[in-house]
Amino acid sequence: MNSIEPNHIVAIGASAGGLDELISFFENTPLDGIAYVVVQHLSADYESRLAEVLSRYSKLTMVQAVEGTGIASNYVYVIPGDKFMTVKRGHLHLSDKTDVRGPHMTINTFLSSLAADCGPKAIGVILSGLGSDGSDGVKAIKKAGGMVIARNPQTTEFNSMPSNAIATGMVDFIVEPEAMPGAIEEYVKREIELLAAGISDGENMAGLIEIISQQLPLDFSDYKQSTILRRIKRRAAYNNFERLEAYLEFAKASPDEIEALAKDFLISVTAFFRDTEAFDALENRVLPAIVKSLSHGQEIRIWVTGCATGEEAYSMAILVRELLGEKIQDQQVKIFATDIDTAALAHASKGIYAAAIVSKMPQSYLEKYFIQEGEDYKVTVALRKMVIFSRHDLVKNPPYCNMHLISCRNLLIYMTPLLQQKIYHMLLFGLKPEGYLFLGSSENPSPILKSMKVIDKNAKIYQKLDATPSVNFETFTLPEYTYHKPAGLGVAQPETNKVPDRTLDGAIHETILNEDQRLLVCIDENNRVLKSYGPTGRFLTQKILTSDLTELLPGPLNIAFKAACKNVSETHKRTVVTGVQIQHGQEIIKVNLSVSPMVLRGRPNGFLVVQFSEDQGSGQPAGTMQFDEKLYLDDYTKFLEQENKDQKEQLAAATEKLFALNENMQSFNEELLSANEEMQSSNEEMQSINEELHTINADYQLKNRELLELNDDLNNYFKSNINGQLFISSDL
Repeated sequence: MNSIEPNHIVAIGASAGGLDELISFFENTPLDGIAYVVVQHLSADYESRLAEVLSRYSKLTMVQAVEGTGIASNYVYVIPGDKFMTVKRGHLHLSDKTDVRGPHMTINTFLSSLAADCGPKAIGVILSGLGSDGSDGVKAIKKAGGMVIARNPQTTEFNSMPSNAIATGMVDFIVEPEAMPGAIEEYVKREIELLAAGISDGENMAGLIEIISQQLPLDFSDYKQSTILRRIKRRAAYNNFERLEAYLEFAKASPDEIEALAKDFLISVTAFFRDTEAFDALENRVLPAIVKSLSHGQEIRIWVTGCATGEEAYSMAILVRELLGEKIQDQQVKIFATDIDTAALAHASKGIYAAAIVSKMPQSYLEKYFIQEGEDYKVTVALRKMVIFSRHDLVKNPPYCNMHLISCRNLLIYMTPLLQQKIYHMLLFGLKPEGYLFLGSSENPSPILKSMKVIDKNAKIYQKLDATPSVNFETFTLPEYTYHKPAGLGVAQPETNKVPDRTLDGAIHETILNEDQRLLVCIDENNRVLKSYGPTGRFLTQKILTSDLTELLPGPLNIAFKAACKNVSETHKRTVVTGVQIQHGQEIIKVNLSVSPMVLRGRPNGFLVVQFSEDQGSGQPAGTMQFDEKLYLDDYTKFLEQENKDQKEQLAAATEKLFALNENMQSFNEELLSANEEMQSSNEEMQSINEELHTINADYQLKNRELLELNDDLNNYFKSNINGQLFISSDL
């Protein structure tokens, strides 16, 4: 057998009507270093001869899969009819269908395992078939960075499977079976070139990310660049662009394409009670402890981040209701479910799911918490009221606070370590003392581990320590990597030879902190802190959690800062203010302040770089302004007066706009009242017409009775006349 490891693995899901399509597929498949796995719905009562049939139409080697088979390139592996099949570490594993109750989702099972094992090397193909098997597997492959193809459902009699796959929004190409091998070959070629070239399109990628941030409330600048670049290149190929420069120009003029690209970044996969063992630990250890710790009248507060289409949030709600039982009527529960994908949130808020999605749920839960509507299932009103869905960006928005439990699962793995650290600290801030953090299997809260207690290592459940120090501004903006390379196996190295491993931001911060008492802060046009380097505690107050620099500056420094900003906006040049006295602990220190305009990506955009340093009494550069509190207070007063005047004008304009809107609303109200009057009038007319119809009907019934009576009289007359004639004839 060929032992060469395949570049990619193609999993083909097929059911009713799939044999002819498989033949068309493999008739056009070259020997290209790819492995194929066919997962078809087959009868367990008969031995499958699918591999033998397909071998007549392809140069590839067709074999029926057996337990432990290693996957090799240019081979096609066919699933046995009575087995489930998964892949792990490049080897196929089989299990009996009789061990699983309920629908046999053989395609979902294999595609999900392929996504977990191969990641971006996984390719899913959905051919004809009935039902929705394969839809969940398609989501898993896309989330892992793979590619998905579906046949055109309009040209096949059995179109349920491809239609359901396309409805997920995760399908990259919709083509006929004979064209699929060509699409796969081009895709694999591009992927190999991407790996060989590395990240060489950073500038174009940054341009696309900036366009997304301008047009949509989304910022992907701190997400893993390799993942983002791969998905950008696939989207470019989908639109027939070979170079990202051309795709960038196309995207600039196409808002729809920007939305589609952002949606490709937001691929999320979830399920009810995903990772059963983890949810069992949550049900048996965490939720009972939370309920036991509640004081009288205290509500239960749970936050599910990255909730996607809502399955995890509703799973939490079900567990809470099961735990409380009849006490749920007296206990207030708030489950906040957030995501940045508004389309997913809209789906979640409806609470309607296909039968295949809820198929793995315990039957008792399905009967108790769902109502069947046609082929779908809808969550009950009582369950829906427990969950509050809202758009929230973990990167930009402050955390929800005082939570008993925060779930953040399989979300941070797509972000850079620096961004992960920031979000971990935000989640820690959002927890109540002794609150619980529930993470995904691949996530490690090392930045906050010293503040957490491990409850269940396998389930990734942690508890916040009661003695955790309060989180301040510095926690959210500065890296704190303290990893040291371990000593070798030989003679132990002295402590001084340990070299810290730093990110670029971490190295800059440490250099500034060690060499000089200096703080650099980059802010946007709204004074929101974007980056900071140096000791924030030396120059900023940290009483509240905020990213607004003006709320973090001591009084005199705030006055000097606003005056300097005003000067920069007028001159577009750097402004320096020296000798600003502020209170720091028990001492008074003098601070020099400089504010400089910053040009980002070739254009001014209101960003500023603010520098704070201790006044050493040395000579100052030309143009430096010595801080005089009285003079600066005068300028500050003028600034406040102008700001007050501007706000009054804005308030007046808003009042006028509100008045106009109120007038419009009154007009709309009058139109509605008028329409209501017309409807009432029409209703009265309909009632009048109905009464007339009743009268006419009564008249018709009366006339009908008269006709019946007349008919009876005529019948009697004819009968008597005939009898009379018969009597006369008998006398004769």
